[in-house]
This record gives sequence, structure tokens and C-alpha cells, in this order.
Amino acid sequence: MGIKEKDFEYVANTYARFPVELVRGSGSLVYDVNGKEYIDLNSGIAVNSFGIADKEWQAAVTDQLGKLQHTSNLYFSDPCATLAQMLCKRTGMKKVFFSNSGAEANETAVKVARKYAAEKKGAEYFTVITMKNSFHGRTMAMLAATGQDAMHKDFLPLMPGFAYADPDDPSTLEKCVKENKVAAIMFEIVRGEGGVLPLDKSFIELIDRIAKENDILTICDEVQTGNGRTGELYAYMNYGITPDIVTTAKGLGGGLPIGATLLGEKVKDTLTPGSHGSTFGGNPVCCAGACSIISRIDEKLLDEVKQKSKYVFDAFEGAKGIKSVTGLGLMIGVETEKPVADVISACIEKGVLPIKAKEKLRLLPALNIPFELLKKGIEVIKEAAAK
Repeated sequence: MGIKEKDFEYVANTYARFPVELVRGSGSLVYDVNGKEYIDLNSGIAVNSFGIADKEWQAAVTDQLGKLQHTSNLYFSDPCATLAQMLCKRTGMKKVFFSNSGAEANETAVKVARKYAAEKKGAEYFTVITMKNSFHGRTMAMLAATGQDAMHKDFLPLMPGFAYADPDDPSTLEKCVKENKVAAIMFEIVRGEGGVLPLDKSFIELIDRIAKENDILTICDEVQTGNGRTGELYAYMNYGITPDIVTTAKGLGGGLPIGATLLGEKVKDTLTPGSHGSTFGGNPVCCAGACSIISRIDEKLLDEVKQKSKYVFDAFEGAKGIKSVTGLGLMIGVETEKPVADVISACIEKGVLPIKAKEKLRLLPALNIPFELLKKGIEVIKEAAAK
């Protein structure tokens, strides 16, 4: 049996896979089972920060594999402690809880917010306000946190304790605060799965102001926007705010599963022994890989991300078949006149791999994608959208 046949037979049918059987890659180039070359413009949905088989990341991971691949969190390990130190020094946050995914990082954030609010205000202060068209994960709690009815319908009843504000109507945020006993406001700077929709600066400032006025925690979900993706280490840094809790995953591990919940001054001591935990959270190998990633996201790289972002936005402006372009940094959504599925099929045929979000083309290339590959990929997309 080939890869496709085995997959159809034995893997749960939860993904509408593209007809591409990938077997290897290097940097921003990947190759299928027949040896066909593709320019990777999605990096595993913003995971492979420095592309495929990055040498420095490989060295860090394989070195740690030869020392200690896993240990219980009942003991100390250096990669976990070092990564936490790096994240706190770079962000000003005070403590970090490590898990295995973005959904788990977000679950931790909600647990911290509810525990903090219960201890400070009372157990009835448990509601978390999120945004319409948001996406926070696929666990039952994060499904309830996600502000998309289409994702709810098959899994009712939802877990209670979430309310949804509409960023297009700022008054709904104030309404949610007035009508609920609120523990936290949770938001993505750019709603990736919701259609690559950035929040307006004024709305981000409104969240920050309302939270301060009402002694409500803020949680910034940086699962997809984080780790250099938007041209800053974390997307909130573009707007001069400091959330109480920051969650991240995806690009942090460079290809290995890791989630992190960064805790600010208010909540740094909310979690206590036995109140939360994770078997694999803080795994030494995953943390060693993440240390390699974070250590190389410097100002030079972030400036390159901004330059590449400007190139992509400029390249699509006024292009035939392109209706709009949204996003921030190298997290870009492209609305096309043709059905997005047709554009993606044409791109795959020509050796370029974008993905989609809602009815938009979504681009999430490696942060260090060479300019020549990026330009070549964008030209293929423009050609596919124009025909």
C-alpha cells in the first residue's frame, strides 16, 4: 500500500488533505514521493520557523537526545529552565508553564485566570470573553472559547463560561463585561483560522483599557502569531500593551510539539504544586529545540520578516484576481476572485504550497525563507489567481 492508501484505510478522516505525499525537505523546499519540488509557503502551519531540517535546530535536538530524552517534572532539567528564562527575559513575563500544544497552553491560561479571579473576587467570576471568528483550539474548553458557530454544532452542549465580543462592534465588548462576572478577556492579535483578520489598534487598546478599569486579566493567544511571525517576537509587542498572560506554541518548537503559558506579575504565583501539571510539558528535547529557535529570533531576523511582509503586500496590491490582502508580518491572508480551492490547486500543480483560512489563501512561510523563493512563490500565486 502507498502512503495515500494506508492513510485512507487507517487514519481518522479528519483532514481534507491536499493530493501531495511529502517525504523530505530542506529549508523552504519540500519534495513529494515522486521527487517533485515545492516551495513551502505554510511551514507546517507556522511551525517550522526556520524551515525543514534546519541544521542548528537539528544539532540542538540530537545533542539533547543523546543526554536525556525525557524526565518526569518531579525532577529539574536544564533545557526547561533555560527556555523559561529566555522567554521571561525577552518578554518581561515572570513564570512559564510548559505543555504540548497551543490548545493546552490556552487551557492553562483559562485555568490560571479562573483560579486567580476566584481567589481575588469570588468563585462566580469565571467568564472568559473571547472574540467572534476566533480560534483557540479543539479541546472541549477551547472549542467553547472559539467564537465560531460552525465549529460548535457537532459537539454541543458547550462548556459554559465563555462570552463572545465582536471586534467589528466594540460596544459588544463593554456589553459582555457588564452582563457577566468576568475573569479574563482572551484575544488573538490576528485571528488566523478566522480568516487572517488583524484586530484594529483601537480595539486592542480598548481591551487593555477595559481590563484595567475592571480589574480583569488579559490573555493574548500567540499560538500562531508568536515567535517572530509578525515581525516582533510576539505580536502584542507591535501595539505597546503588556498582557497578563501570553500563550504560544507552533513556531516555538521549530517542528516538535511544545506549548508555553507565560505568566505576568499578577498571576505568577497563581499555580501551586498539584494545581496543574503535564507529563510531557517541558520535555528536554522539545525545550532544547525551542531554545535554538528563540536564540536566533533577533532584530536582524525580525527586520527581514518585516521586509518580506512589505514585499508580499506590495506584490499583491492591484494584482489581477486579487480582492484584498490582510495580516501582519509573514501571516498573510489573500482574498481572490476565483474560488480559493481552484487557486491552491493551480499553485500545487506549479510547485507552490499555500493553505487556506476560511475562503482566503493563507501564507505562513518560514521566517528565513530566501527572498528569491518567496518571490517565485508569490509570482505563481499571482498567475494562478489571474487566470
